[in-house]
Amino acid sequence: MGQTGSSPPPAPFPPVDAVRNVIIIGSGPAGYTAALYTSRANLQPLMFEGDVPNIPGGQLMITTEVENYPGFPKGITGPELMDQFKAQAARFGTEIISKNVTRVDFSKRPFEVEADGEIRRAKTVIVATGATAKWLDVPNEDQAKNRGASACATCDGALFRGKELVVVGGGDTAMEEAMFLTRFASKVTLVHRRDHLRASKVMQDRALKNPKIAFRWNSKVEKYLFDDQKFVNGVVLKDTVTGKTEDFACGGVFVAIGHEPNTSLFKGVLDMHDSGYLRTKSGATGATSTNIPGVFACGDVQDSYYRQAITAAGSGCQAAIDAERWLESEGH
Repeated sequence: MGQTGSSPPPAPFPPVDAVRNVIIIGSGPAGYTAALYTSRANLQPLMFEGDVPNIPGGQLMITTEVENYPGFPKGITGPELMDQFKAQAARFGTEIISKNVTRVDFSKRPFEVEADGEIRRAKTVIVATGATAKWLDVPNEDQAKNRGASACATCDGALFRGKELVVVGGGDTAMEEAMFLTRFASKVTLVHRRDHLRASKVMQDRALKNPKIAFRWNSKVEKYLFDDQKFVNGVVLKDTVTGKTEDFACGGVFVAIGHEPNTSLFKGVLDMHDSGYLRTKSGATGATSTNIPGVFACGDVQDSYYRQAITAAGSGCQAAIDAERWLESEGH
């Protein structure tokens, strides 16, 4: 609920050796929202927002246009949106450090979090390290990203109205992306390196029956092609059986080969699904709780299904409230 009146200035940050109420690992919509809520609850959170290669702000920092986040009817760029998230969290007293966490110790209390050889301690920890889209790793892919190449149809599909598009992949994600894109594209060609799909039968049937979806079997993308404005206008396809290559014209490419949760830091520490995503409790209360009491997870690091800025922000709010209530229950 909102409050009327101006907020008092935040208190000075606690000293380095102080035991913090909350440490947040990671940023992006989930982490910054968790920081906003915990700072407004006077918990004086400490956030490690990350540093190269873990870009502070998460995947939205490499997203040009965001048109589906509520409150921005004219759209906003991903970096601009994350700058606003960050500024709002800082305004209410979040201490933000641009470093990568290299070690955690959740086996004792207070918990320990280490970055650049410096150990910080906290009563609760919120993990918001996100996930990273898997890309094709072809030579000129970096130049193609956000210039006609995307890893999120839900995010960017509406920007490609009336164009012929390529979707790369063969699993459920690729089928979902291809079918979603048919709402905007004149045609979608699904490129798969094998002669059969690995998607579930129901998803295969839906894609195969869609008149706007064509298939290029036994094919893989070797590199991107660009127009004079350096936007993607095609790909070089290689036949995985014959080795023959050909130029294939298109108005955009969507890579749908999955995401990798950023959870290597927590292997053997927090419970994970086989896919590497962190396990959190289900139910109306404590939904962001991990297997270790006092440690919470939010955003794409524990969400392999929705993967949207708005859902990540929502779970960041949940994690903050869960942490606050856990602290109260422990008498802190």
